[in-house]
Amino acid sequence: MEFDLGTPEQLIVSQSQCKRRKLSALDKIMDENGADLPTLRSPDYFTEPCLSELAIREVMSEGYCRKVKNFTVGRFGYGFVKFSGETDVRGLDLDRIIKFRRHEVIVYEDENDKPPVGMGLNKPAEVTLILEIRLLKHCDVDSSRAMVEKLRLRTESQGARFISFDPSNGEWKFFVQHFSRFGFNEEEDEDMIVDDASPEVQDPVDMNGRDASDIDEETALVNTTDLSHSLPAHLGLDPVKMQEMRMLMFPSEEKDIDDYHDILFDRKPQFSKESSKSPLQHKYPRLSPPITRKTPLALIEYKHGSFGSDSPGSILLTQQNKGVLLKTTKTEGFKLDVRQQTPVSGSYSCNVVDAGLFMGRSFGVGWGPNGVLIHSGAPVGSKDNQSLSSIINLEKVAFDQVARDENKKFREELVDLCFDSALQLHKELTHETKEFGEGPFALKLQRVVCDRLKLSDVCRSYIGVIERQLEVPDLSSASRVLLMHQAMIWELIKVLFSSRQLSGKLKSLEDEDEEDMIPDARETASDVDSEALPLIRRAEFSFWLQESVCHRVQEEVSSLNDSSDLQHMFLLLTGRQLDAAVELAASRGDVRLACLLSQAGGSMVNRADVARQLDIWRVNGLDFKFVETERIRVLELVAGNIHRALHDVDIDWKRFLGLLMWYQLPPETELPVLFRTYQRLLNDGKAPSPVPVYIDEGPIEVSMNWHAVKHFDLGYYLMLLHANQEIDFSALKTMFSAFASTNDPLDYHMIWHQRAVLEAIGAFSSNDLHVLDISFISQLLCLGQCHWAVYVVLHMPHREDCPYLQAALVREILFLYCETWSSKELQRQFIEDLGIPSAWLNEALATYFNYYSEFPKALEHFLECGKWQKAHTIFMTSVAHSLFLSEEHSEIWRLAASMEDHKSEIEDWDLGAGIYISFYLLRSSLQEDSDTMNQADTLENKDSACADFISRLNNSLAVWTSKLPVEARVVYSKMAEEICNLLLSDSGGSSSNEVQISCYNTIFKAPIPEETRSYHLQDAVSFFTSYLSEVPS
Repeated sequence: MEFDLGTPEQLIVSQSQCKRRKLSALDKIMDENGADLPTLRSPDYFTEPCLSELAIREVMSEGYCRKVKNFTVGRFGYGFVKFSGETDVRGLDLDRIIKFRRHEVIVYEDENDKPPVGMGLNKPAEVTLILEIRLLKHCDVDSSRAMVEKLRLRTESQGARFISFDPSNGEWKFFVQHFSRFGFNEEEDEDMIVDDASPEVQDPVDMNGRDASDIDEETALVNTTDLSHSLPAHLGLDPVKMQEMRMLMFPSEEKDIDDYHDILFDRKPQFSKESSKSPLQHKYPRLSPPITRKTPLALIEYKHGSFGSDSPGSILLTQQNKGVLLKTTKTEGFKLDVRQQTPVSGSYSCNVVDAGLFMGRSFGVGWGPNGVLIHSGAPVGSKDNQSLSSIINLEKVAFDQVARDENKKFREELVDLCFDSALQLHKELTHETKEFGEGPFALKLQRVVCDRLKLSDVCRSYIGVIERQLEVPDLSSASRVLLMHQAMIWELIKVLFSSRQLSGKLKSLEDEDEEDMIPDARETASDVDSEALPLIRRAEFSFWLQESVCHRVQEEVSSLNDSSDLQHMFLLLTGRQLDAAVELAASRGDVRLACLLSQAGGSMVNRADVARQLDIWRVNGLDFKFVETERIRVLELVAGNIHRALHDVDIDWKRFLGLLMWYQLPPETELPVLFRTYQRLLNDGKAPSPVPVYIDEGPIEVSMNWHAVKHFDLGYYLMLLHANQEIDFSALKTMFSAFASTNDPLDYHMIWHQRAVLEAIGAFSSNDLHVLDISFISQLLCLGQCHWAVYVVLHMPHREDCPYLQAALVREILFLYCETWSSKELQRQFIEDLGIPSAWLNEALATYFNYYSEFPKALEHFLECGKWQKAHTIFMTSVAHSLFLSEEHSEIWRLAASMEDHKSEIEDWDLGAGIYISFYLLRSSLQEDSDTMNQADTLENKDSACADFISRLNNSLAVWTSKLPVEARVVYSKMAEEICNLLLSDSGGSSSNEVQISCYNTIFKAPIPEETRSYHLQDAVSFFTSYLSEVPS
């Protein structure tokens, strides 16, 4: 070191000095010893010794941070924790381990990070919490004593040791052996005189003397301007009084705010909470993954259930309708008669009370299962602005439009064809599998790989699925248009991106007379130059265009009258139907025009000759009034002047692209040049916009305020992809949106497959299209296809910045839709075959059964997934006593023994399931006849063993307290009574009087019924009287 640290006495500075003084030397010390120091970044937290002092002491005495005496961590205005004895603080992330909140301190929020008792910060400590009590400074002596006594009883009942409570400053001190859960339940919490009124109405300077800047998000002041625009003011009520009523009726509760990325992408997917909790605030338990917003209890189709500590996020509602709900359902809630006066109204004019005020915490706007939105007021999209806020609406997001016919009837065969058949086809393709994660929780992510040589077969298979959909009766005309467009998209993918083999015979094209450059099917690959392959692809694309516009041409031709021969010919030319146009001209006796039409789109010399002739006519002043307008239009088209030919004519974008390809550009023009030319004309406003098919041909008409103006047809994006080979993410995002192929913004069932196939052949690569994946997953889930939803999740690309995204999504699906996939054996088997860890399935099932109070099943699944702490809790509070009273002792032994190997991971094992194991072992020992030992020694040993068991039994009752039901306490009494009877049965004979008296002392400490205790007391008195009579005077 190049600087003098001075003596140790000079280096010991106070906490305030540590905060104020920032010396360069000190910074250097902390940088060099960072690995041996704890970290603390929150400005309102502090440690004693402070971090600077720890750094200096570590330099002066290497290893000091391994044994810091009375290490203290606290938060200003909330309290502090002083850990007894020596504590190893090296490398501790204090921001993550210790969190102070209102009336509570949480240590090791993640149970997976929690070390054994005595290690890390899970050790004996003195906790000091600052309580905010109403009338704290003005309460009388009796009230203070009552409050202190209640705190003492509650603290001791939870296994902690009460130290003191100072009403003058609200400091409540208690001692804990390790960190567990401390707090009142809701009923006991209501008995306390807690200042639960929102700090919004308190003086920000009068809150324990703290300045308003030191107070967290709970202490925002009321904005009277905001109140004047609030709902009570709108209803004609006094907003200030309503604010006071709200604070009295619904005490403010601090919300748990977790960083999304810490939750979603944490390497350890299991979360739980171990907190030292104040008796003055009831705190909702932490939730196990998947992390989702906790939805309020539904008002309709609500099935009562309790929120346990193992609740997996949103509540699981009974799915009454396994299929699909109606699109919109309106249910009236509390609707008041406007003539009736209400107790909260200030006048007789506006007497409507908000539904949230009526139902309190049981109501909230939120999402239910299968895309159901629950809210008050007017239905979504309604023009009625006078709807009462006390009317509750249930509206279903229409994820299932694709599976409904023209009568809006849900069709199961459409679900099978749109989803099952298509995904099964996708599953049969070749896949690459790559494993991510570690150990038993590894996920096998999949990716489709496809050779361009086999692309034609893949596209034909998907077209076959669509053709089967078209055979379903009663489909609406709009649905048929969309299905035919999907089939044409697959044909376009095949045309633009498939490859040809250069060995063997070439496949014949649909129309060998299409263009002169199309080779004969009998030609072999050796006769085809590789340079001709782009022209062959051009010919195939030309045929695709003809097929795409054929029906449009026929529709317009059918609307013409018999005297419109030239217009008829022009329409035929826009669809490249040259044969029909030539025959029509010849049948009308116009042989010269028929000859010109037969050469349309051919040699550039012929086009130039026709164009030159038209120019000569214009130069020489030919009066075109004597020439039919449609004839000039046809000649301009044959000459390649498509813009002149289309003057005053509206035409769709595909036919314009065809005219550009067939009549204006040279016949050897490659497709990329064609597509870029069209794109340039489009940008210049000289070409029709490639609008999606549902606007081009469907029921939706283009308006001036078309909201999807930036969404073009998927076919156009495919052409750009073929022309550029590189496309930016913004274009990809628009390309693979639902609006590119359908007017249903929630239908992603086919575009997901098209994206997957294009990625498989290497047409593009992107790992940012998660909106497409998640949208398709949501659609599958709302249709009850949970197994396919998991399948789609496994095909989402892996991202280094979100490595656990797929794991989080799979767990969320398993938890939220447990009732669906668990009730269908095929779905469950499918999910297991995908390689989903069985522990995740069992955890979801355990949470589901625990929610519906099927505790034996929940226990079995918690054991299967290795959640030993949760299994132990259910065993003690819900299962063990029932089995004991039913005399199923072998089952109790099996369950307890299965957890015994993991007792180091279970808190209070010795005072929990270990009690039952000790009982059976002790009972067996007492029932054995011991002939090898002296009877007095045997009784003394048995009395010692019984005394130890009775002591543990009493401690167990003190630890579990109100968690144990009455039946469990009865079981404890029966165990104690049986042990006492066995002990007394061996107390006769030649055993010493002192040992027998000790046996009675043991029995009197047991939690046995008073009647039994009185009976044993009489025997003890009788024995003691006899004993005194034998004592020599």
